[in-house]
Amino acid sequence: MYDAVVIGAGVTGCAVARELSRHEGRFLVAERAPDVCEGTSKANSAIIHAGFDAEPGTLKAEMNVRGNLMMDRLSKELDIPFKRIGALVVCLREEELPKLRELYDRGIVNGVPGLSLLSGDEARAIEPNLTGEVCGALLAKSSGVVCPFELTLGLGESAAINGVEFRFDTKVSGLRWDGELWAVETRSGDILAKTVVNAAGVYAGELHNMVCEDKLHITPRKGEYCLLDKTAGGHVSHTVFQLPGKLGKGVLVSPTVHGNLLVGPTAMDVDDPETAATTAGGLKEVAEKSGWAVKNVPMRQVITSFMGLRAHEDKDDFILGESVEGFFDAAGIESPGLTSAPAIGEHIAKLIAEKLGLKPNRSFEPIRRGVPKVAEMPIAERAALIEKDPRYGNIICRCEEVSEGEILDAVKGVLGAKTLDGVKRRTRAGMGRCQAGFCSPRVMEILSRELSLDLTEIRKSGKDSQIVLDKTRKEVSPDGA
Repeated sequence: MYDAVVIGAGVTGCAVARELSRHEGRFLVAERAPDVCEGTSKANSAIIHAGFDAEPGTLKAEMNVRGNLMMDRLSKELDIPFKRIGALVVCLREEELPKLRELYDRGIVNGVPGLSLLSGDEARAIEPNLTGEVCGALLAKSSGVVCPFELTLGLGESAAINGVEFRFDTKVSGLRWDGELWAVETRSGDILAKTVVNAAGVYAGELHNMVCEDKLHITPRKGEYCLLDKTAGGHVSHTVFQLPGKLGKGVLVSPTVHGNLLVGPTAMDVDDPETAATTAGGLKEVAEKSGWAVKNVPMRQVITSFMGLRAHEDKDDFILGESVEGFFDAAGIESPGLTSAPAIGEHIAKLIAEKLGLKPNRSFEPIRRGVPKVAEMPIAERAALIEKDPRYGNIICRCEEVSEGEILDAVKGVLGAKTLDGVKRRTRAGMGRCQAGFCSPRVMEILSRELSLDLTEIRKSGKDSQIVLDKTRKEVSPDGA
């Protein structure tokens, strides 16, 4: 029996799990996919928002500002890349300048530091590639960029280091309350728990509606993105937003924490939470709208496109807290969900600890170390590591300079990678210009060797993403049989 079962191993679920592990107790994360960060958390803008956009007094505003403040300490504890590059919200029409003032005033009420209003010329002075149509801007110095994969992995691995159990390929099919305990129904049997945390992303409404009379309606909101090569990464130095509309913050142009340039997203409500494909129309929209604010975006340098879903709840706010006895929602977590996740984890874990009377975990270890980044090491440090283990000198991914040693660390880690995407998110092998065209076979060989799997058993991500279907040539034994 567990004190708490967290349903969902995205950034919110992993944040809740890590904060729960600060207390004594038995905790479990149940995830329908084979790894952490397989749902909404894997495909977003990777922005740590300042907090000026959310309506004052909402949970979005509170969690956004608190989550932003937590990121400096958290990035050091979890060994993840994070940069405060600042953001500009640009206005393209004189008649809409009052909306910039509204955002500024809202940010001041929310407690956002480092806000200022700029003229169009002042904005272009710090961001020369803004278009001539930009007539004003809101500068938010506390905005930043992070790697969503590494943040989610860092939170999840930290939770696991501190005793939280993870069960993957564990889809929750039902929930039952007997007056004392919850039975979380899965294909492999019931999981009994005193409390349940619903952090299921676009599926959070389904779980909530199984047990609550006050129903939620969550709409998957589709966003398409283009990722450009690192040679385009310096086209802007801040995240550049356009004034937000009713479907979100609009198309942005932003450096990534790894030096690429990100453009997107679109915003379209869809019915299917399994939607994964980009569209020609959506990518055309990204290219066109990005050019309204930023001139000469080098779209010829696109190396990949992707699509993400956001969990939009009709009330346009996060749903946090105990909805029925022992059932805690962390639902409707759309933007600024990535920023807010650490604060949401803190909030939900505190509620559960108070409810169950959990004692502090005196042996909680806040430090987690990620896979070493050989390409980023000083030459002397890299040489010493290679001398200790030559596999760190065997480069598998040429684009991102990822070594065999790093891939082995990813596979053998606390929540070890079992798929190509799992390796990619932990090491960046396959994220470069050739998009895994060179390194995939070599990564597959390492996975096959280390996990004792046939190549036909290696998957890109989920169970239906087989890469090798069969051998084209049968092996011949020494006796010719």
